[in-house]
Amino acid sequence: MAGLGPADADLAMLYDPFSPVVVGLLEDIGFCGRGEGGPFVESGATELGGSLPVNTNGGLLAYAHPGNPGALLLLVEAIRQLRNECGERQVKDANVALVHAEGGIMSSHATAILGNEY
Repeated sequence: MAGLGPADADLAMLYDPFSPVVVGLLEDIGFCGRGEGGPFVESGATELGGSLPVNTNGGLLAYAHPGNPGALLLLVEAIRQLRNECGERQVKDANVALVHAEGGIMSSHATAILGNEY
């Protein structure tokens, strides 16, 4: 609907209640093929400076997991990235951010694509 594809995202904020969830979401959203999520992460692609920085604030596993509003922290970080407000963890030239949330023990999902004017 946004007219954008996975290659257009400069960063991704993915709901990460457990480490394997990130690998599965990278594959399911289309950032890499089935079975390629692990090698994609191991390659450094999801690190700051990689081709797709993921959860630049540390995500739920390393920043905070407040329960139901956890995805809102991911949304706030994406907005801060697009505003160039993240200092040492800033993604260079961040113009498009994908935010993915899930709830109900993986039974409901929502994705938002945010962009700044460029």
